Amino acid sequence: MNGTTPAGEDGLFCPSAQPDVTNGVVIGVVGGSPGEPRVTYLDEPLPVTPDLLALAAPVHPTEVFRMGAPCVRSACQHFEGTRCALVRQLVAGIEPAAQELPRCGLRSRCRWWREEGVAACRRCPIVVTEVPNPTEEMARAARPAGQVRDPRPPHRGTRPEAGPRPP
Repeated sequence: MNGTTPAGEDGLFCPSAQPDVTNGVVIGVVGGSPGEPRVTYLDEPLPVTPDLLALAAPVHPTEVFRMGAPCVRSACQHFEGTRCALVRQLVAGIEPAAQELPRCGLRSRCRWWREEGVAACRRCPIVVTEVPNPTEEMARAARPAGQVRDPRPPHRGTRPEAGPRPP
């Protein structure tokens, strides 16, 4: 990601944005199967444009692309206080999908990385916006903030899956 890409108020991007969000970028392509979708990440994010979104036709762009955009913070149904409840719920309720960190052109500005580190990245490849029949765990994790109680104690700067962060 280059230094000229606009970001939210705190400079962080949401890695699970809708296609109509201002300054959005495509960060990956959804593959796998309907029951087990997987995101393959692009080497570098691409700006969301009408022409790029049209490539998804006849389906909705979120069925084909994984998008990021400046975090809209309190305007998002998944934001609670000063943190993203979606990533917190994913880490609390979904098993890791990857052992190694997937390559990611958004990581240096990613809210999920900043808040949950390695634990978020290990779950990120299975997060897609359009899932016809999500598992019970994924449906619970995707509920708006305040509808699911996180069983973990509040974040205190340590992560059970914490590993070294790239510079």
